[in-house]
Amino acid sequence: MSPAEEEKSLPLPERWPRASKFALSACAAAVAELVTFPLDLTKTRLQIQGEAAVRRDGAVAGQAAPYRGMLRTAVGVVQEEGLGKLWQGATPAVYRHIVYSGVRMVAYEHLRDSVLRRAEDKTLPFWKSVIGGMCSGAIGQFFASPTDLVKVQMQMEGKRKLEGKPLRFQGVHHAFLKILSEGGIRGLWAGWVPNVQRAALVNMGDLTTYDSVKHFLLLNTSLVDNSVTHSVSSVCSGLVAAVLGTPADVVKTRIMNQPRDKQGRGLLYKSSMDCLIQTVQGEGFMSLYKGFIPTWMRMAPWSLVFWLTYEQVRRISGVSSF
Repeated sequence: MSPAEEEKSLPLPERWPRASKFALSACAAAVAELVTFPLDLTKTRLQIQGEAAVRRDGAVAGQAAPYRGMLRTAVGVVQEEGLGKLWQGATPAVYRHIVYSGVRMVAYEHLRDSVLRRAEDKTLPFWKSVIGGMCSGAIGQFFASPTDLVKVQMQMEGKRKLEGKPLRFQGVHHAFLKILSEGGIRGLWAGWVPNVQRAALVNMGDLTTYDSVKHFLLLNTSLVDNSVTHSVSSVCSGLVAAVLGTPADVVKTRIMNQPRDKQGRGLLYKSSMDCLIQTVQGEGFMSLYKGFIPTWMRMAPWSLVFWLTYEQVRRISGVSSF
């Protein structure tokens, strides 16, 4: 058998390992995103409420919504806008995770195995794991930033309707085209800096924690590489990711949702640092953790669903465990 024929006889995951891992992680992320999306929408609404910069700028203020907790916000969305609105913006969110999760997982494994070079027993020093997690998250989020921008703005459409403001978009593709026509290619990457910063922090919590906890349990306890180990590791990763990523997520959401002039420049914030300073000065430090409960409540099941699905589809497809 010639080398070409031998290569064609190999299973798909062995012929195209990175493409296969990208597809598997994208499928797992899409499932996790659809299951937990209502919590993401609730989190976004909470992060926008009480925005100090909006209260100061009468030209764009509109009618300020009273601050409500997680459950009241979710119930309010259902009562005022309808049950289906809890999934408003889910389509670009799924698009985002296909790109984001696919890229970050492939990038992390490449960095871990080929660049940072983990040991033969599959252990990796914590500092190397942190570097790998932050770099892979930043790379994945940069490519996925346009879809995240559309998701955030579409999640706020129901609120705009209740405030008597005209809707900005007729659908996902119209949102992409409108943002592109108004701000050009750069407009699609509005807010990418805090977005990438958030992703780096979240991945430092998610990938780094999951990888470290999983291999610690395998090496130091009687647990084996099964769903129990995956569940414990994913719960830990979701909590750490929520703690590290929520402040950057608040800044990212506000920058992406702010009104813009004809040149695509924000009317409320000059930069992510300006948004951070205005938020702390106007609302206090703890405002950076607005939406933390739904963020955590979403990240915990999201991580659980994602990692269990991802590990299982890897096993079924003949790809080695993460």
